[in-house]
Amino acid sequence: MIAAMPRPILYVREGCHLCEEASVLLDDMLGTDGWDGVDINTDDDLLVRYAHRIPVLALEGEDRLELIITRPDLEAVLGR
Repeated sequence: MIAAMPRPILYVREGCHLCEEASVLLDDMLGTDGWDGVDINTDDDLLVRYAHRIPVLALEGEDRLELIITRPDLEAVLGR
């Protein structure tokens, strides 16, 4: 049995152009159902944690990429 790849989480905020760019990259690489987006404005703890770092890509509970997320960075983190 092949283990499923951990599901990436992208922490974002509405109106963030870097978040939009990272979302487009993830859609292109994983498909629209291949990752989860979480709006940090929906949770005070997330807002405090990520307010000045978004977008942040987390994988298996660990923050792996933040701010300017590029295709080569995503490929390295996702093992592609």
